[in-house]
Amino acid sequence: MTWIGRKNSLGKKQIWYEVEENETIEQCLERMRQDGYMAMGRKEEPIFHLVNGEPTYLRQKIQFKAMLCQDSD
Repeated sequence: MTWIGRKNSLGKKQIWYEVEENETIEQCLERMRQDGYMAMGRKEEPIFHLVNGEPTYLRQKIQFKAMLCQDSD
């Protein structure tokens, strides 16, 4: 299952969550916990756009690699 802008599937137990534009990192981590996932990695990349033909920094794209939490029954 792929959720554009929110989370991208890597398989049943791994998923990438993206911090949304108007969301804090803590809010993204809480969303992951509510879905039953735990952060296992993080990656960042700059997002640029063109202003007068020149690339200009817009924002930072932050993603968390998450693993499905195991029930401890």
